[in-house]
Amino acid sequence: MDIAITIPAMKKPDELKLVKVSVARERLEQDILRAAKKLFAQRGFGGVSLDHIAREVGASKQNLLYYFPSKEELYRRVLHGVLDVWLSYMDALSQRPDDPERAIREYIAGKLRFSREHPDDSRVYANEVVSGAPLFSAEIAERVIPALQADVAIFNRWAEQGLCRPVDGRHLMILLWASTQVYADWASQIGLVLGKSELEAEDFQAAENLIVDMVLRTVLVQIPSAAHQGVAR
Repeated sequence: MDIAITIPAMKKPDELKLVKVSVARERLEQDILRAAKKLFAQRGFGGVSLDHIAREVGASKQNLLYYFPSKEELYRRVLHGVLDVWLSYMDALSQRPDDPERAIREYIAGKLRFSREHPDDSRVYANEVVSGAPLFSAEIAERVIPALQADVAIFNRWAEQGLCRPVDGRHLMILLWASTQVYADWASQIGLVLGKSELEAEDFQAAENLIVDMVLRTVLVQIPSAAHQGVAR
């Protein structure tokens, strides 16, 4: 019996050239976004120019303008990426709807992991919010507020079920954000307090242990169980 074998057609030279150009453009675009995020984290929106970013990337200003027509558009693109990452670390509560202790542990661990692994993301967002969110308030209202409201609803449901004490979920979430993101936004100050030039894994673990213990003892009806000690990483 004859078996028909289909051999994929080889790309023509012109097609291969287009693929290489596309890959190179994507790589440069990502390089621009990374450089812009780093500088916006350090200096804020007003302290950065397209010339600064171009020098950081090693490209011309005209090349940057090909990808991003203005500094504001580039800044917004960076912030959208920051929010994508930040919100991805905020879904632990909804993933454990019937286990408040585990959910709170994983939420705090995730937020501290975000601060450790993505400090520039946290600082860019903090700079925008501290300045009154002049360029990104609509996006924050559209994406962050619904996520906050969903988490508050979970705490309210736990309270109704007798799984946790009645708390103002809004202020609890603000407390959790502040106590975890400070390890990115104010890392230099914390380093001075701890006598270190750079925060280490053990510092984030110590912070996690303390924050988890304080929050669980405040929020849960029952004392945390030994079975739930520690969070898988």
